[in-house]
Amino acid sequence: MNLKSETFQRIDEVITHYPVKRSATLPLLHLIQEDAGYISDEAITWIAGKLELQPINVLEVVTFYPMFRRAPIGRRHIKVCRTLSCALSGGYKTCETFAREFNTHAGPGVVSPDGEVTVEFVECLASCGTAPVVLIDETLHEKVDVAKAKQLSDQIKAEAAARK
Repeated sequence: MNLKSETFQRIDEVITHYPVKRSATLPLLHLIQEDAGYISDEAITWIAGKLELQPINVLEVVTFYPMFRRAPIGRRHIKVCRTLSCALSGGYKTCETFAREFNTHAGPGVVSPDGEVTVEFVECLASCGTAPVVLIDETLHEKVDVAKAKQLSDQIKAEAAARK
């Protein structure tokens, strides 16, 4: 498995915090996803071996929690809230704008043709009073209407172009 040496060190350290190894499953999944970007079959098998579990026991955890990804995503991750407040405030149009701007469609694991962005709907981002809300990577953006979605898209495109 191709992870940073620091991730392996953190994994070994985290396991010592639990009297029963199995209890470290969630933290290990988070560490691996943080480093690799998603949870591969190889990672599931590796975690199972490390924690003395069967791979199915790890897979059950991965598939139960929606924050774990089973496939690579774009370099930037745009998550648009679709719960009631955001939906009523234009969240669907916001999501459509992001998808159109990056020549893709919204969906888990769907990556734009240039590999730059994954746009997807998520459940509540806990900012109903400032709907619609969007989480880009780890930054929350509030009151994201179509115009603001276009502005954020332009910013992401400009940052991508500057890296090239």
